[in-house]
Amino acid sequence: MWRFDKRILAQFDFFSIILIIPLVFTSHWLIGEVVPALAQKQNAYVGVAVIAFFFVFLLPIRRMSWLIPIIYWANIGLLLAVEFFGHSRLGAQRWIDIPFINATIQPSEFVKPALILMLAYLIQRNPPPTDGYKIGEFLKISFYILLPFVLIVKEPDLGTALVLLLIGYGVLFFIGVYWKIWATIMVAILLFSPLVYQFGLHDYQKLRIKDFLSEKPSYHVQQSIIAIGSGGLTGKSKDEATQTQMRFLPIATSDFIFAFLVERSGFLGALAIILVYVMLILHLLSLSIYNTDYYIKVVTVSISFMIFIYMGVNISMTIGYAPVVGVPLPMFSYGGSSFINFIILFAIMQNLITFRYKDMYDIRGTKSFL
Repeated sequence: MWRFDKRILAQFDFFSIILIIPLVFTSHWLIGEVVPALAQKQNAYVGVAVIAFFFVFLLPIRRMSWLIPIIYWANIGLLLAVEFFGHSRLGAQRWIDIPFINATIQPSEFVKPALILMLAYLIQRNPPPTDGYKIGEFLKISFYILLPFVLIVKEPDLGTALVLLLIGYGVLFFIGVYWKIWATIMVAILLFSPLVYQFGLHDYQKLRIKDFLSEKPSYHVQQSIIAIGSGGLTGKSKDEATQTQMRFLPIATSDFIFAFLVERSGFLGALAIILVYVMLILHLLSLSIYNTDYYIKVVTVSISFMIFIYMGVNISMTIGYAPVVGVPLPMFSYGGSSFINFIILFAIMQNLITFRYKDMYDIRGTKSFL
């Protein structure tokens, strides 16, 4: 006989959901002002994300942990398929056509949750010793990080690849690796960075770096800075927000939506959204610090790093402190793939937190509470 145990609901992390809601509503308001049709599509993405959340949340993830390596290698297979059968746009081969429905998928987006789960699986099975992983285990885990990194760099999609790399090694730094390994890596980065720039980057990637380092920012960044500066303390009305309404601000609903936010709501509105992100990041880090379960530690710290990287790069880009790259503002910029990915990651996290006692109880062979 299955029955629902109210103790499960008591474990659910409502605070993270409460923090996501203002991001979704503010994003819908801004997108709807520029292109109402895009706001409707974003609503559809939110609906799909909610369905995906409940589907993933109700999966017995711990009891199905044997599937995690299969999911990881299936995603590696999709990345290899991009290499041979991929669909090209604007000089990049990142998509696979889905037959019969005239749609495409971008496998590099699906790799993020797959890699995070794989890291959690590996670390849970072999936790680090007191002084951190030594070279053997470090290289083993690095293989799972570097394999998708290399395949995504070849597409080319350096932005997504670097996000994966930073998340993977950020997790290892947080979990624990022997300090001499990090020292060696830092020295290697300093020595080989000039060679990577000269021989490893494409011309358009070098151009972005040159634009960033030049005295005069690119046109996109100039218009973004004008929009941010014109917002003042409390922002402008819709009719007075000329940078957006007259289409001077490019990609106002996605890459440069932060500049649009500041133009409409001013410094105070931007500060409020940044504080929401800061609270969410700190909350996730606290969950990771105060949990001894490595599944929860890895997933929560991965999501917090991911939000920090995306937010930091996107906002820095709009004010001219980072090169212009296609990194969205998390759960705020228009787009379905990134938003659904984040919600799926939160669903995995909620599942691991909410059912941690139940699943551990079930794994020992006793009765279920659900």
